[in-house]
Amino acid sequence: MNRILIAEDEPRIASFLEKGLRAKGFTTSVAIDAGETLDMALSHEFDLLIMDLGLPGKDGLQVLEELRGQGEQIPIIILTARDDIRDKVAGLEGGADDYMTKPFRFEELLARVRLRLRNNHLPKTKEEMVLTIGHVSLDLRTRRVRVKGQRVELSAREFTLAETLLRHPGQVMSREQLLSHVWGYDYDPGSNIVDVYIGYLRKKLGSDLIETVRGMGYRLRT
Repeated sequence: MNRILIAEDEPRIASFLEKGLRAKGFTTSVAIDAGETLDMALSHEFDLLIMDLGLPGKDGLQVLEELRGQGEQIPIIILTARDDIRDKVAGLEGGADDYMTKPFRFEELLARVRLRLRNNHLPKTKEEMVLTIGHVSLDLRTRRVRVKGQRVELSAREFTLAETLLRHPGQVMSREQLLSHVWGYDYDPGSNIVDVYIGYLRKKLGSDLIETVRGMGYRLRT
């Protein structure tokens, strides 16, 4: 049974989320401020965090930064009234797996929760903790990246994109697949966000690592 932490200081919304998720078979707990959210999320007792940004004590974006900064990999869905594009970008770039705005439909939130849980297959053996292709290695536990033995700094989104490609070596990944795996929500069909981040990875990991397959997407060279 999956355990979900709800970081929400509004009792009505927290109660609604708890009742709805429990009715679908999940176990839930509620944190009502930033400090409690950090303590509970870092306890490794939960499989997913649904977090409001307007938490007492500390802004939710700061909570997100601290969790990811300490290597916590719990999937995080931001659920907030903030609909400004700058907040969305800050949340997703800061390491959130998804971003939803209030008011929301519970059915959509449930679908996103299930997607994140399904994609969160945490490695269980030491060998699975590190993905290595050629001269590039990703440590999934510490979220450290090395290229030819040297540390390379990746943003949270760059790391997730690199992980997705390394998990599918030699396989052509379409832009739509990468959007689904990495960003988890729909962009404007004309958006070039995937191409931009592929460019970032090529600069940091090596220009010859990621191949463009014309008309289809991208493939990691093996």
